[in-house]
Formats: sequence, structure tokens, C-alpha cells
Amino acid sequence: MLTQRLLLSDRGGMIVLGLVLLAMVLVPICNILVPETSSLHVSTFMVTLLGKFLCYALLALAVDLIWGYCGILSLGHGAFFALGGYAMGMYLMRQIGPRGQYGDPLLPDFMVFLNWKELPWYWQGFDMFWFAMLMVIVIPGLLAFVFGWLAFRSRVTGVYFSIITQALTYALLLAFFRNEMGFGGNNGLTDFKDILGFPIAANGTRISLFLASGFMLIIAYVACRYIVTSRMGKIIVSIRDAESRTRFCGYKVESYKLWLFVFSAILAGIAGALYVPQVGIINPGEFSPLNSIELVVWVATGGRGTLFGAIVGAFTVNYGKTIFTSYSPETWLFALGALFVIVTLILPKGLVGLFNRNKKTPSKPAEPTPVTSETTTTAKESV
Repeated sequence: MLTQRLLLSDRGGMIVLGLVLLAMVLVPICNILVPETSSLHVSTFMVTLLGKFLCYALLALAVDLIWGYCGILSLGHGAFFALGGYAMGMYLMRQIGPRGQYGDPLLPDFMVFLNWKELPWYWQGFDMFWFAMLMVIVIPGLLAFVFGWLAFRSRVTGVYFSIITQALTYALLLAFFRNEMGFGGNNGLTDFKDILGFPIAANGTRISLFLASGFMLIIAYVACRYIVTSRMGKIIVSIRDAESRTRFCGYKVESYKLWLFVFSAILAGIAGALYVPQVGIINPGEFSPLNSIELVVWVATGGRGTLFGAIVGAFTVNYGKTIFTSYSPETWLFALGALFVIVTLILPKGLVGLFNRNKKTPSKPAEPTPVTSETTTTAKESV
């Protein structure tokens, strides 16, 4: 019964998850077993690129959960993504030890360069993997809880909520740019050596991170499906469609919105933690409000309110970004803007909405023949 509710009734989701599973099987095989001279060989660079796309898909899934189903348009999820990334980056920096450029066994290189004498208190514990992973969940979740509680308690909704989430992201951007914060300033955290004792640049580590990203995306998708198909999911949709009426029915609207907002922020933080070891750097640029706006374009392009549409949109837009920035980097933003305009005007339900158009519409019942004088005469003659 649960399987029927979560997956079997979600044909589009099953197709997308099937493709993700297929990629998780074929990509490592084509990378390890297929010779580099073969056209079927998948390079380590491509493995890393696909792993990055999986992280983006997880982030888009988090945005679609609150925007597509609860109507909360957040322009601050890039902040939760970056905070999760910084938590992972702090762990990776602590693993460098004396192998850094300055050879300090405790302080990261940028702290030695800035003449710091001791490790800040908020860096304590990040030499342990389990503690870092706990912070990946706690820090974005705690920020989302405090921010969401204040906003939803004050009944801030619509465009006003979007503006203050964007302001939150920009405030964090300015804060993390400062060297006094102790997070590397403009350069951020980089030059990672290993993760869990394995060289981070090794081919096997790249494949493991790719697989971890794929598994986390599948787990997150199933969790989101469980939420939206449950009784709570029906209440969330009713909040999106008629918030005042739902409140008048006796439901604590603020509690439902807050819980969903925190869960979505945690998913974004996990996506950031998986993203950082694959790209090898995290800096304040990830807090850029433009990144959070781009997330909305991913979801709108794929089709919001479907979950699997967010995954499709994340892969489609970022693949297009890779192509455009390779051949004409100066026109990428124009292409992104044009894409959003086209989707809004022509494909309001996103790319996945195209498949619904191709479905056969049920045939209409035959309309009864109108009674006229001719039909009445014909009936009398037949009698």
C-alpha cells in the first residue's frame, strides 16, 4: 500500500528515478572498465560534473517541496546550501593538518596568513566527520527554524517573504566576505586533501561521491513523496490554495509551514555538503542572491509541484549552462532569462507538462439530439 502511494502512482517520478539508478550503474562501469580510448568511456571530469548536477537536483527538489506544494517562494535557499557546504569545507580543512602550505598542524593556511594564533571556538569538533555531518543538518535547520518562526508568526507571505529571504542571503554574503569571520574571506575554503582518509582527487573517491549524491537524491525524493501524499501533504496543498480558509478550519498553518521550511533547508544543506568535496572549493559567492533566483528557474523550467520536474529542470538548465558557458559565456545570462520567459509564457507547467499534453483526453459522451418538429413528425409516422 505504501509503495503504491509513493512510487507506483507517480509514473514520472519512477521514470526519473530509474534514469538516476541507471546512471549510477553505468557511469562507474564506463569510467573504470571501459578503456579511455573508447567512445563509451566516461572521464573523471564527467563523473564529477554529473555528481554536481545530482547535488543541484537535490537542491531543486528542496525548493519545489515548499514552493510547488506550499506556495512559499524562498529566494534564500542558496544560503542553506552554502552553509551546508561550509560545514563540510571546515571538516575538509581540518583534515589537511601539517600538509598545508605553512605546515601548521592545527590552523588552516588562511588563518596562519592572517596571523591568527589559535583556532576559533566554532571550528572545534570539525576534525570529526560525524560532528561535521551533524552540523550540516543543524546549522541550516536552526537558521531556517529561527527565521521561519519569526516570519510565519508575523504572517509574512508572498513577495514579502521572498524579499526578506533574499535579504538574509545577501547579509550572509557580506558577512562571509569578511576575513574576521574566520571562514577564509573572499577566497573561501579550498585545497582539500582527503575525506575519511581517502584522497579527494582519486578516481575512486570521485565515483563514491557521485554514488552518494545519487543515493541521497533518491532518499530525499521518496521522503518528499511521503510528505506530499500523506494527510499532512493535503493540508500543505490546502495552505497553498487557500491559507485563510485552512486557518479558519482550525489548522495551525504556521506550524505546518515552519516544519516544511526547516525540512527543505536541511535538504539544501545536505546538497551543499555533497557539492563541496566534488568541486573542491566553497566561497561566499555561493551566497549570491542570483544563485537562489536561478534555483527558482530550474524548478519552473522542469515543472513545479511535481518533484520530479525539479530534477528534470536542474539537469536541463545546468547542462545548457555548461554548453553555453563553453562556447559563449557572455550570453549565458541572456539565454537563462529567455528560457524563463519562454517557460512562463508557453510552458506554464514546465517541461514535464509537455507529456501531459500528449495524453489522450477522454472521449466526451454523445450529445442528445435536440427535439424539433421534424423529429416529432418522424416519430409519429413510425408509430
